[in-house]
Amino acid sequence: MAGLSGEQVREGLGRLDGWEWDPQEVLIHRTVRLPDFLAAVALVNEVAQAAEQADHHPDIDIRYNTVRLALSTHSEGAVTDKDMALAARVDELIAATAQTLG
Repeated sequence: MAGLSGEQVREGLGRLDGWEWDPQEVLIHRTVRLPDFLAAVALVNEVAQAAEQADHHPDIDIRYNTVRLALSTHSEGAVTDKDMALAARVDELIAATAQTLG
């Protein structure tokens, strides 16, 4: 799987919600603030299941009610289509969580 060019990454981010590209770290990332710690952990559990299904695992950092997700295809040393696909799935999970929390 080939890494995406900078233009392809920027194009892909245009279809995502809240993701940013860090070309220095060679990853895309998104930070989500939730109502409390338990909501943050619940989201992380949902993301973990999606990651297992995709066989592609993000770096996840939980700080009380804030979750930071970072995606990069380490074996390629680049952002790939796999990262963009999982980011889109994460966006769906975040939207569903927001609806549930109302």
